[in-house]
Amino acid sequence: MFDDLSGKRVLVTGASRGIGAAVARKLGSLGAHVAVHYHSSEAGARDVRDAIVGDGGKAVLVKGDVSRSDEAAAVVDNAADQLGGLDVLINNAGDMLGRVTLADIDDAHYDRVMDLNVRSVVTASHAALPYLRRAGGGCIVHTSSIAARNGGGPGAGFYASAKGFVSTLTRNMAKELSGDNIRVNAVAPGTIATDFHERYSNDAQLEAARATIPQGRLGTAEDCIGAYVFLVSDAMSGYVTGQIIEVNGGQLMP
Repeated sequence: MFDDLSGKRVLVTGASRGIGAAVARKLGSLGAHVAVHYHSSEAGARDVRDAIVGDGGKAVLVKGDVSRSDEAAAVVDNAADQLGGLDVLINNAGDMLGRVTLADIDDAHYDRVMDLNVRSVVTASHAALPYLRRAGGGCIVHTSSIAARNGGGPGAGFYASAKGFVSTLTRNMAKELSGDNIRVNAVAPGTIATDFHERYSNDAQLEAARATIPQGRLGTAEDCIGAYVFLVSDAMSGYVTGQIIEVNGGQLMP
């Protein structure tokens, strides 16, 4: 069903853990050649790379702090150099970087949140554009969040706003790049049980979220894989661009 993914050159940012790691592994199992990006979690990235290679796939590692414009561009260039070009960019790197309320916000925290969640997406997409054009087209998939629509929980307003930026940018990029045969979409996960919530949510917060989910459980990284694979596959989604796919168990039904 996904034969068109075989040999596709894919960069997944933030691929050392959570959703990014699950997506990278799945694409590798489907024959894509995957650049596994990480910043500080080298061991996790190596595990993802080794799992893909161990199953007979092709994967390489790329390191860099994508919140910095120069390093984000270098990550894209490194991935393209190792893979021999680029067909797909998945902008998955992002983090809340702590729950900070409006009363406690300062410039440093604001800059950190926006640089990681917004600047990285803009800069990596800009750097990938020449490679995608050279390939005759391709696709970009951003990771947004349910927070982009519901505003996020207490102390998550800046993260939620950054993800709202990503969702809006997705639609604009889809319009701008359609003439280059480049599709641009996003996946917006809901409350997903990864180390993200281990760091930023307590048991009471997670139980309150679970109670709002019609399917009655928190999501997993594996629950999100299908949306990314669908959007990367031209055979499955060749006429889909500018869309935000919500993956949240019914927690939000826009």
